[in-house]
Amino acid sequence: MNLITEINDFFAPELDVYARLTEVQLLNREYPEKGLFIAESPKVIERALDAGYEAVSCLMEKRHIEGEGKQILARLKDVPVFCAEFDVLTQLTGFKLTRGMLCAMKRKPLPDVREICENKRRIVVLDKVMNPTNVGAVIRSAAALGMDAVLLTPGCSDPLYRRAARVSMGTVFQIDWTFLPDGGLDIIKDLGFKTAAMALKDNTLSVDDPRLTEVNKLAVIMGTEGDGLSDKTISDCDFTVKIPMYHGVDSLNVAAASAVAFYQLANKRSGS
Repeated sequence: MNLITEINDFFAPELDVYARLTEVQLLNREYPEKGLFIAESPKVIERALDAGYEAVSCLMEKRHIEGEGKQILARLKDVPVFCAEFDVLTQLTGFKLTRGMLCAMKRKPLPDVREICENKRRIVVLDKVMNPTNVGAVIRSAAALGMDAVLLTPGCSDPLYRRAARVSMGTVFQIDWTFLPDGGLDIIKDLGFKTAAMALKDNTLSVDDPRLTEVNKLAVIMGTEGDGLSDKTISDCDFTVKIPMYHGVDSLNVAAASAVAFYQLANKRSGS
């Protein structure tokens, strides 16, 4: 049986984790083993539970107890569940986007880069992509279009931030990912990957160049909005790759570019 408590006051302490702790406070960099994240919407929560993440508490709109949230509640038998009317919950930033349900969950220890890359053939490296919406969208494209793992440099937004996980539609729980240490490109090369920097430069390979799909182990490196990849990162890569543009368009946003690149470079369609 669920332990359901109705909340009538937005400032009730039970709402602190959802309403008043920042993403950085939830992450708890000093004690990462105590870190939390917030999963939004039944679909995202379900995928997190499927991936073995442990729920700490749940907050939902009262009407969803016998509605959209019922299936999730059946999996949270011993977890405190807080409910409230819609007018209370709409004081939480972004609650209207959550489809009526939030869940505080424990983080897991991040896996080692070498562990992530073992037996992988196509990986994504995000370099200083700070916008959580873009991180979530790239991860969704990577999972959907056949990439094997996502690695992030320390300057990237965390994939478990609320917006990133929501935009990913929970695919952040379905594809392997971790953060790279400094000098991570050297680690990737040591593991046998050829590196392809996505950059709008002259003298580059087109994304549909057959030489790229013939590479056995390929890491696709993508940079942040605006600045893109640094000149040093590009020069350190084995290939520089661009998506051909038309009608005077000079670039795609990193999320859109990732979908094009992953579809072409994942090399899954041939059955390999």
